[in-house]
Amino acid sequence: MKKTLTTKIILTAAMAIATTFTACNPTNTQFDDEDMAAVAEQFVDHTVAPTYTLLAQKAETLASMLATLRQTPTDAGIEDACNVFLQAREQWERSEAFLFGVAGDYGVDPHIDSWPLDENQFNTLMGNDAMLKLLDSEDGDVVAGESLGNALLGFHGLEYILFKDGKAKKKADITENEWIYVVAVAGDLRNRCYQLEAGWLGDKAPATHLQKLEDIEMGYTVAGGDYSYGDNMKNAGNAGSTYVSRTAALIAIVQGCADIADEVGSSKINSAYALGDETYIESPYSHMSIADFKNNIISIQNVYFGGVENERDESKSLHAYVKNMDESLDAKVIDAINTTIAKIEAMPAPFVTNFKDSKNGEAVEACAHLEETLSEIIDAINNN
Repeated sequence: MKKTLTTKIILTAAMAIATTFTACNPTNTQFDDEDMAAVAEQFVDHTVAPTYTLLAQKAETLASMLATLRQTPTDAGIEDACNVFLQAREQWERSEAFLFGVAGDYGVDPHIDSWPLDENQFNTLMGNDAMLKLLDSEDGDVVAGESLGNALLGFHGLEYILFKDGKAKKKADITENEWIYVVAVAGDLRNRCYQLEAGWLGDKAPATHLQKLEDIEMGYTVAGGDYSYGDNMKNAGNAGSTYVSRTAALIAIVQGCADIADEVGSSKINSAYALGDETYIESPYSHMSIADFKNNIISIQNVYFGGVENERDESKSLHAYVKNMDESLDAKVIDAINTTIAKIEAMPAPFVTNFKDSKNGEAVEACAHLEETLSEIIDAINNN
Protein backbone atom coordinates (compact mmCIF):
# COMPACT_ATOMS: atom_id res chain seq x y z
CA MET A 1 0.00 0.00 0.00
CA LYS A 2 1.58 3.30 -1.09
CA LYS A 3 0.58 5.92 1.46
CA THR A 4 -0.15 9.39 0.23
CA LEU A 5 -0.07 12.41 2.54
CA THR A 6 -3.86 12.50 2.45
CA THR A 7 -4.10 8.88 3.53
CA LYS A 8 -1.72 9.51 6.40
CA ILE A 9 -3.78 12.49 7.56
CA ILE A 10 -6.99 10.47 7.44
CA LEU A 11 -5.45 7.58 9.38
CA THR A 12 -3.99 9.92 11.98
CA ALA A 13 -7.30 11.71 12.44
CA ALA A 14 -9.16 8.43 12.71
CA MET A 15 -6.84 7.19 15.43
CA ALA A 16 -7.08 10.46 17.30
CA ILE A 17 -10.87 10.22 17.26
CA ALA A 18 -10.81 6.53 18.20
CA THR A 19 -8.76 7.09 21.30
CA THR A 20 -11.01 9.83 22.69
CA PHE A 21 -14.25 7.90 23.06
CA THR A 22 -15.32 6.71 26.46
CA ALA A 23 -16.75 3.27 27.03
CA CYS A 24 -20.13 2.84 25.39
CA ASN A 25 -21.54 -0.64 25.66
CA PRO A 26 -24.38 -1.89 23.49
CA THR A 27 -27.78 -1.73 25.13
CA ASN A 28 -28.01 -5.50 24.93
CA THR A 29 -26.38 -6.63 28.18
CA GLN A 30 -25.38 -9.94 26.60
CA PHE A 31 -22.33 -8.15 25.16
CA ASP A 32 -20.48 -6.34 27.94
CA ASP A 33 -17.03 -4.84 28.49
CA GLU A 34 -15.55 -8.28 29.12
CA ASP A 35 -16.93 -9.49 25.79
CA MET A 36 -15.36 -6.52 24.02
CA ALA A 37 -12.05 -7.42 25.66
CA ALA A 38 -12.41 -10.93 24.24
CA VAL A 39 -12.94 -9.49 20.74
CA ALA A 40 -9.74 -7.45 21.03
CA GLU A 41 -7.80 -10.44 22.33
CA GLN A 42 -9.11 -12.65 19.53
CA PHE A 43 -8.15 -9.98 17.00
CA VAL A 44 -4.58 -9.78 18.31
CA ASP A 45 -3.95 -13.50 18.87
CA HIS A 46 -5.84 -15.06 15.98
CA THR A 47 -5.84 -12.48 13.21
CA VAL A 48 -2.82 -10.22 13.61
CA ALA A 49 -0.37 -12.67 15.21
CA PRO A 50 -0.72 -15.58 12.76
CA THR A 51 -0.67 -13.23 9.77
CA TYR A 52 2.52 -11.47 10.79
CA THR A 53 4.12 -14.69 12.02
CA LEU A 54 3.65 -16.36 8.64
CA LEU A 55 4.74 -13.19 6.84
CA ALA A 56 7.98 -13.12 8.84
CA GLN A 57 8.59 -16.81 8.16
CA LYS A 58 8.08 -16.41 4.41
CA ALA A 59 10.21 -13.26 4.23
CA GLU A 60 12.98 -15.06 6.12
CA THR A 61 12.80 -18.03 3.76
CA LEU A 62 12.82 -15.76 0.72
CA ALA A 63 15.89 -13.85 1.90
CA SER A 64 17.75 -17.10 2.51
CA MET A 65 16.74 -18.56 -0.85
CA LEU A 66 17.86 -15.48 -2.77
CA ALA A 67 21.21 -15.37 -0.97
CA THR A 68 21.79 -19.00 -1.95
CA LEU A 69 20.56 -18.48 -5.50
CA ARG A 70 22.94 -15.61 -6.01
CA GLN A 71 25.83 -18.07 -5.62
CA THR A 72 24.33 -20.70 -7.94
CA PRO A 73 21.32 -19.32 -9.86
CA THR A 74 19.00 -21.75 -11.63
CA ASP A 75 15.75 -21.22 -13.47
CA ALA A 76 13.99 -23.70 -11.19
CA GLY A 77 15.39 -21.97 -8.12
CA ILE A 78 14.14 -18.59 -9.30
CA GLU A 79 10.68 -20.06 -9.86
CA ASP A 80 10.71 -21.44 -6.32
CA ALA A 81 11.75 -18.05 -4.98
CA CYS A 82 8.94 -16.40 -6.91
CA ASN A 83 6.45 -18.78 -5.30
CA VAL A 84 7.74 -17.92 -1.83
CA PHE A 85 7.63 -14.23 -2.74
CA LEU A 86 3.94 -14.60 -3.63
CA GLN A 87 3.25 -16.46 -0.38
CA ALA A 88 4.85 -13.64 1.61
CA ARG A 89 3.01 -11.09 -0.50
CA GLU A 90 -0.30 -12.77 0.25
CA GLN A 91 0.25 -12.45 4.00
CA TRP A 92 1.25 -8.81 3.69
CA GLU A 93 -1.86 -7.96 1.70
CA ARG A 94 -3.95 -9.84 4.26
CA SER A 95 -2.53 -7.57 6.96
CA GLU A 96 -3.58 -4.27 5.43
CA ALA A 97 -6.78 -4.01 7.49
CA PHE A 98 -4.56 -3.34 10.51
CA LEU A 99 -1.99 -0.86 9.25
CA PHE A 100 -2.74 1.35 12.26
CA GLY A 101 -0.15 -0.43 14.42
CA VAL A 102 3.54 -1.03 13.81
CA ALA A 103 3.11 -0.72 10.05
CA GLY A 104 1.99 2.87 10.35
CA ASP A 105 3.87 4.12 13.39
CA TYR A 106 7.25 2.82 12.23
CA GLY A 107 6.70 3.57 8.53
CA VAL A 108 6.86 -0.10 7.55
CA ASP A 109 4.00 0.20 5.08
CA PRO A 110 5.59 2.74 2.70
CA HIS A 111 9.03 1.24 3.32
CA ILE A 112 8.16 -2.21 1.97
CA ASP A 113 5.17 -1.50 -0.26
CA SER A 114 5.65 1.71 -2.24
CA TRP A 115 5.14 1.69 -5.96
CA PRO A 116 5.91 2.18 -8.73
CA LEU A 117 9.57 1.23 -8.54
CA ASP A 118 11.67 4.19 -9.71
CA GLU A 119 13.39 2.73 -12.74
CA ASN A 120 15.57 5.81 -13.26
CA GLN A 121 16.90 5.55 -9.71
CA PHE A 122 17.36 1.82 -10.19
CA ASN A 123 19.41 2.28 -13.36
CA THR A 124 21.55 4.86 -11.59
CA LEU A 125 22.08 2.45 -8.70
CA MET A 126 23.21 -0.29 -11.07
CA GLY A 127 26.06 1.99 -12.17
CA ASN A 128 27.04 3.09 -8.67
CA ASP A 129 29.95 0.80 -7.81
CA ALA A 130 30.49 2.31 -4.38
CA MET A 131 26.89 1.74 -3.28
CA LEU A 132 26.80 -1.75 -4.78
CA LYS A 133 29.92 -2.61 -2.79
CA LEU A 134 28.15 -1.52 0.41
CA LEU A 135 25.05 -3.51 -0.51
CA ASP A 136 27.29 -6.53 -1.08
CA SER A 137 28.74 -6.29 2.42
CA GLU A 138 27.78 -8.28 5.51
CA ASP A 139 25.46 -5.44 6.52
CA GLY A 140 23.96 -5.01 3.07
CA ASP A 141 20.43 -5.44 4.42
CA VAL A 142 20.91 -2.49 6.79
CA VAL A 143 22.56 -0.40 4.08
CA ALA A 144 19.61 -1.05 1.78
CA GLY A 145 17.07 -0.08 4.43
CA GLU A 146 18.89 3.11 5.38
CA SER A 147 20.15 4.28 1.99
CA LEU A 148 18.02 3.25 -0.96
CA GLY A 149 14.71 4.98 -0.27
CA ASN A 150 11.18 3.59 -0.47
CA ALA A 151 11.00 3.72 -4.27
CA LEU A 152 13.73 1.06 -4.52
CA LEU A 153 12.81 -1.13 -1.56
CA GLY A 154 10.37 -3.80 -0.50
CA PHE A 155 8.12 -6.12 -2.39
CA HIS A 156 8.12 -4.18 -5.62
CA GLY A 157 11.89 -3.93 -5.79
CA LEU A 158 12.06 -7.71 -5.51
CA GLU A 159 9.16 -8.15 -7.91
CA TYR A 160 10.95 -6.02 -10.52
CA ILE A 161 13.98 -8.33 -10.46
CA LEU A 162 12.21 -11.68 -10.15
CA PHE A 163 9.22 -11.30 -12.49
CA LYS A 164 8.53 -10.18 -16.03
CA ASP A 165 5.12 -10.26 -17.72
CA GLY A 166 3.65 -12.35 -14.95
CA LYS A 167 6.30 -15.07 -15.04
CA ALA A 168 9.52 -15.84 -13.21
CA LYS A 169 12.58 -14.47 -14.96
CA LYS A 170 15.27 -16.78 -16.27
CA LYS A 171 18.71 -16.75 -14.68
CA ALA A 172 20.18 -15.29 -17.87
CA ASP A 173 17.96 -12.20 -17.38
CA ILE A 174 19.33 -11.29 -13.94
CA THR A 175 22.73 -9.59 -13.78
CA GLU A 176 25.30 -9.91 -10.99
CA ASN A 177 24.59 -6.34 -9.85
CA GLU A 178 20.88 -7.16 -9.73
CA TRP A 179 21.62 -10.17 -7.54
CA ILE A 180 23.55 -7.93 -5.15
CA TYR A 181 20.59 -5.57 -5.04
CA VAL A 182 17.89 -8.20 -4.63
CA VAL A 183 19.71 -10.02 -1.81
CA ALA A 184 20.16 -6.79 0.14
CA VAL A 185 16.56 -5.66 -0.40
CA ALA A 186 15.24 -9.10 0.58
CA GLY A 187 17.25 -8.85 3.79
CA ASP A 188 15.74 -5.48 4.57
CA LEU A 189 12.25 -6.82 3.82
CA ARG A 190 12.88 -9.70 6.23
CA ASN A 191 14.00 -7.26 8.94
CA ARG A 192 10.90 -5.15 8.54
CA CYS A 193 8.66 -8.21 8.67
CA TYR A 194 10.39 -9.20 11.91
CA GLN A 195 9.55 -5.71 13.14
CA LEU A 196 5.87 -6.18 12.35
CA GLU A 197 5.81 -9.56 14.07
CA ALA A 198 7.68 -8.40 17.17
CA GLY A 199 5.66 -5.22 17.37
CA TRP A 200 2.44 -7.14 17.95
CA LEU A 201 3.74 -10.32 19.62
CA GLY A 202 6.38 -8.74 21.85
CA ASP A 203 8.51 -11.36 23.62
CA LYS A 204 6.35 -14.12 22.10
CA ALA A 205 8.09 -13.52 18.77
CA PRO A 206 10.97 -15.93 17.94
CA ALA A 207 14.12 -15.16 19.94
CA THR A 208 16.24 -15.08 16.79
CA HIS A 209 13.97 -12.45 15.25
CA LEU A 210 14.07 -10.31 18.38
CA GLN A 211 17.85 -10.65 18.51
CA LYS A 212 18.18 -9.47 14.93
CA LEU A 213 16.10 -6.38 15.69
CA GLU A 214 18.26 -5.70 18.73
CA ASP A 215 21.44 -6.12 16.69
CA ILE A 216 20.34 -3.58 14.10
CA GLU A 217 18.72 -1.32 16.72
CA MET A 218 15.27 -1.41 15.13
CA GLY A 219 12.47 -0.43 17.50
CA TYR A 220 9.06 -2.04 17.55
CA THR A 221 7.21 -1.15 20.76
CA VAL A 222 4.45 1.44 21.23
CA ALA A 223 6.12 4.86 21.30
CA GLY A 224 9.41 3.14 22.15
CA GLY A 225 8.06 2.07 25.54
CA ASP A 226 7.44 -1.28 27.19
CA TYR A 227 4.12 -2.19 25.55
CA SER A 228 3.83 -4.31 22.45
CA TYR A 229 1.00 -3.34 20.14
CA GLY A 230 -0.76 -6.54 21.09
CA ASP A 231 -0.58 -5.72 24.81
CA ASN A 232 -1.64 -2.17 24.06
CA MET A 233 -4.80 -3.42 22.35
CA LYS A 234 -5.58 -6.10 24.94
CA ASN A 235 -5.21 -3.61 27.78
CA ALA A 236 -7.51 -1.00 26.25
CA GLY A 237 -9.19 1.01 28.96
CA ASN A 238 -6.43 0.32 31.49
CA ALA A 239 -3.57 2.55 32.60
CA GLY A 240 -0.71 2.53 30.11
CA SER A 241 -2.76 1.75 27.01
CA THR A 242 -3.22 4.41 24.35
CA TYR A 243 -6.85 3.29 24.05
CA VAL A 244 -8.97 4.99 26.71
CA SER A 245 -11.66 2.30 26.50
CA ARG A 246 -12.54 -1.08 25.02
CA THR A 247 -14.87 0.75 22.69
CA ALA A 248 -12.04 2.93 21.42
CA ALA A 249 -10.03 -0.19 20.57
CA LEU A 250 -12.93 -1.70 18.62
CA ILE A 251 -13.45 1.56 16.74
CA ALA A 252 -9.77 1.53 15.75
CA ILE A 253 -10.13 -2.02 14.43
CA VAL A 254 -13.21 -1.12 12.38
CA GLN A 255 -11.56 2.05 11.09
CA GLY A 256 -8.60 0.03 9.84
CA CYS A 257 -10.99 -2.12 7.82
CA ALA A 258 -12.82 0.89 6.42
CA ASP A 259 -9.55 2.55 5.41
CA ILE A 260 -8.33 -0.37 3.32
CA ALA A 261 -11.72 -0.86 1.68
CA ASP A 262 -11.55 2.76 0.57
CA GLU A 263 -7.92 2.45 -0.53
CA VAL A 264 -8.57 -0.60 -2.71
CA GLY A 265 -11.46 1.00 -4.53
CA SER A 266 -10.58 4.68 -4.76
CA SER A 267 -6.83 4.33 -5.24
CA LYS A 268 -5.59 0.87 -6.14
CA ILE A 269 -8.27 0.21 -8.75
CA ASN A 270 -9.74 3.59 -9.62
CA SER A 271 -6.47 5.47 -10.13
CA ALA A 272 -5.86 3.42 -13.25
CA TYR A 273 -9.47 2.64 -14.19
CA ALA A 274 -11.01 6.11 -14.02
CA LEU A 275 -8.03 8.45 -13.80
CA GLY A 276 -5.82 6.66 -16.31
CA ASP A 277 -2.73 6.62 -14.10
CA GLU A 278 -1.02 3.44 -15.24
CA THR A 279 1.93 4.11 -12.94
CA TYR A 280 -0.36 3.49 -9.97
CA ILE A 281 -0.96 -0.14 -10.93
CA GLU A 282 0.34 -2.29 -8.09
CA SER A 283 2.21 -5.55 -8.75
CA PRO A 284 2.51 -4.99 -12.52
CA TYR A 285 5.51 -7.27 -13.04
CA SER A 286 4.02 -10.36 -11.39
CA HIS A 287 0.51 -9.65 -12.75
CA MET A 288 -0.87 -10.21 -9.25
CA SER A 289 -2.78 -6.94 -8.85
CA ILE A 290 -6.19 -8.58 -8.60
CA ALA A 291 -4.91 -11.11 -6.07
CA ASP A 292 -3.61 -8.17 -4.02
CA PHE A 293 -7.03 -6.48 -4.12
CA LYS A 294 -8.82 -9.66 -3.09
CA ASN A 295 -6.39 -10.35 -0.26
CA ASN A 296 -6.96 -6.84 1.07
CA ILE A 297 -10.67 -7.60 1.36
CA ILE A 298 -9.90 -10.99 2.90
CA SER A 299 -7.96 -9.06 5.54
CA ILE A 300 -11.24 -7.30 6.38
CA GLN A 301 -13.08 -10.62 6.36
CA ASN A 302 -10.56 -12.15 8.76
CA VAL A 303 -10.83 -9.22 11.13
CA TYR A 304 -14.63 -9.13 11.04
CA PHE A 305 -15.15 -12.84 11.65
CA GLY A 306 -12.59 -13.20 14.41
CA GLY A 307 -9.53 -14.85 12.94
CA VAL A 308 -7.68 -16.22 9.96
CA GLU A 309 -8.79 -19.51 8.47
CA ASN A 310 -8.69 -22.36 11.03
CA GLU A 311 -8.32 -19.90 13.92
CA ARG A 312 -11.71 -18.19 13.88
CA ASP A 313 -14.03 -17.86 16.82
CA GLU A 314 -17.04 -15.91 15.65
CA SER A 315 -18.36 -15.64 19.22
CA LYS A 316 -15.39 -13.32 19.92
CA SER A 317 -15.57 -11.22 16.78
CA LEU A 318 -16.74 -7.89 15.45
CA HIS A 319 -19.40 -9.91 13.68
CA ALA A 320 -20.80 -11.05 17.05
CA TYR A 321 -20.52 -7.55 18.48
CA VAL A 322 -22.33 -5.89 15.57
CA LYS A 323 -24.96 -8.61 15.37
CA ASN A 324 -25.69 -8.14 19.06
CA MET A 325 -26.04 -4.41 18.47
CA ASP A 326 -27.90 -4.43 15.11
CA GLU A 327 -28.62 -7.66 13.24
CA SER A 328 -29.56 -5.88 10.03
CA LEU A 329 -26.27 -3.97 9.99
CA ASP A 330 -24.33 -7.18 10.54
CA ALA A 331 -26.11 -8.79 7.59
CA LYS A 332 -25.34 -5.70 5.51
CA VAL A 333 -21.63 -5.91 6.37
CA ILE A 334 -21.42 -9.60 5.51
CA ASP A 335 -23.16 -9.02 2.18
CA ALA A 336 -20.85 -6.09 1.39
CA ILE A 337 -17.74 -8.16 2.10
CA ASN A 338 -18.93 -11.08 -0.02
CA THR A 339 -20.07 -8.82 -2.86
CA THR A 340 -16.77 -6.97 -2.94
CA ILE A 341 -14.77 -10.19 -3.13
CA ALA A 342 -17.03 -11.44 -5.94
CA LYS A 343 -16.70 -8.19 -7.91
CA ILE A 344 -12.92 -8.26 -7.59
CA GLU A 345 -12.80 -11.90 -8.68
CA ALA A 346 -14.84 -10.91 -11.76
CA MET A 347 -12.23 -8.34 -12.85
CA PRO A 348 -10.39 -9.46 -16.00
CA ALA A 349 -6.77 -10.42 -15.39
CA PRO A 350 -4.14 -9.19 -15.59
CA PHE A 351 -5.21 -5.78 -14.35
CA VAL A 352 -2.15 -4.13 -15.90
CA THR A 353 -3.54 -4.78 -19.40
CA ASN A 354 -7.25 -4.66 -18.57
CA PHE A 355 -7.46 -1.66 -16.25
CA LYS A 356 -10.09 0.09 -18.41
CA ASP A 357 -12.60 -2.77 -18.31
CA SER A 358 -16.04 -1.82 -16.98
CA LYS A 359 -16.01 -4.66 -14.47
CA ASN A 360 -13.32 -2.75 -12.62
CA GLY A 361 -15.84 0.03 -12.10
CA GLU A 362 -18.20 -2.44 -10.46
CA ALA A 363 -15.43 -3.44 -8.06
CA VAL A 364 -14.78 0.23 -7.26
CA GLU A 365 -18.46 0.70 -6.40
CA ALA A 366 -18.46 -2.44 -4.23
CA CYS A 367 -15.41 -1.21 -2.31
CA ALA A 368 -17.06 2.17 -1.76
CA HIS A 369 -20.20 0.50 -0.44
CA LEU A 370 -18.14 -1.71 1.85
CA GLU A 371 -16.30 1.30 3.25
CA GLU A 372 -19.57 3.13 3.86
CA THR A 373 -21.09 0.08 5.55
CA LEU A 374 -18.08 -0.35 7.84
CA SER A 375 -18.30 3.33 8.73
CA GLU A 376 -21.92 2.72 9.76
CA ILE A 377 -20.59 0.42 12.47
CA ILE A 378 -18.62 3.29 13.98
CA ASP A 379 -21.68 5.54 13.81
CA ALA A 380 -23.79 2.84 15.47
CA ILE A 381 -21.24 2.37 18.26
CA ASN A 382 -21.09 6.08 18.94
CA ASN A 383 -24.87 6.45 18.94
CA ASN A 384 -25.57 3.38 21.05
